[in-house]
Amino acid sequence: MVERTDWEAKARGIVRGEMARQGVTYSQLVEKLAELGISEDERNLRNKVSRGKFTAAFLLQCLAALGGDQVKF
Repeated sequence: MVERTDWEAKARGIVRGEMARQGVTYSQLVEKLAELGISEDERNLRNKVSRGKFTAAFLLQCLAALGGDQVKF
């Protein structure tokens, strides 16, 4: 059985991977999220992504902000 932390690591990896692929910093992601009407500060964003504990909705918001159209895991 897959541990919960394995799924959290995958979620974290998806966001970090897309950020790295596009060369987007946390500060830039905060700005991109704000363009979608999502209020987030850089410190909180870093913590969420670092822990990998966030909702599926937040994952989709990040991917939309980053312009991601495919998810591989």
